[in-house]
Amino acid sequence: MRGPPGDRTPDQLLEFGVVNLDKPPGPSAHQVAAWVRDMAGVDRAAHAGTLDPKVTGCLPMLLGDATRLAQVFDDSVKEYVTVIELHGPAPADLEATVSEFEGEIYQKPPKKSAVVRRLRTREIHNLDVLEIEERRALLRVRCESGTYIRKLCHDVGLALGTGAHMGDLRRVGTEPFDDTDLVTLQDFADALAWAEEGDVEPLGAVVQPAERVLVDLPRVTIAESAAREVAEGAPVYAPGVIEAPEVDEGVLVACYTPDGAAVCLGHVVGDFESESGTVVELERVLV
Repeated sequence: MRGPPGDRTPDQLLEFGVVNLDKPPGPSAHQVAAWVRDMAGVDRAAHAGTLDPKVTGCLPMLLGDATRLAQVFDDSVKEYVTVIELHGPAPADLEATVSEFEGEIYQKPPKKSAVVRRLRTREIHNLDVLEIEERRALLRVRCESGTYIRKLCHDVGLALGTGAHMGDLRRVGTEPFDDTDLVTLQDFADALAWAEEGDVEPLGAVVQPAERVLVDLPRVTIAESAAREVAEGAPVYAPGVIEAPEVDEGVLVACYTPDGAAVCLGHVVGDFESESGTVVELERVLV
């Protein structure tokens, strides 16, 4: 079992950690993940949500066993700042027209996308105009995962009657991460170099325990004995639960030991107040 998240060694952090990476322009998200894997000297690294090569910003990187947590980001809310390039002068009703795109919208993925091109809905939680300058506007978009910002800009241009395309794009948030504590590749490389010299403090500043990924999931605390059974593939039984929230069956939860170490992801299948029976079916074992 891993110890408390705050007491882990550099090797333990690299084997079950997350880096809130500031992706540079140029390489693909897949290429950046490969660089991070090789730099850290771990078997696996995975990114939490694809970004096109030219796009910069928040790209959480999961290291080692933390790659088992990638599914947590499948439905995470994303936030972007983008420049929309208008094909004509900005109309007076630009802000009012943009606001009409808040809520549920229809999108068909572009031809070069990796998913089936069929019409689907996506939720735009917030869409704000931050600045307007001649034929350009700066937008902040908070949206459902899988929203195509390039397509959104195109559709906004049609609604404005000017036509438009997406200019620069930067992701500023992938819940539960945002752009307040981003780490560059150079920061990561420097921290690794310092750790080799015996100074582990910089590494602790750039690599967070993987439990950081799970902060938005309901938390179930289980006994150490139950955690050892989970490590062998057993589900979570009611007698092993120390503390649990009130949640409906089917909800994805994260289970922890009393010292805060993540043990597994699973779906609730029973009543935590019962004295026997399975209460959490395993989705991913993390130990």
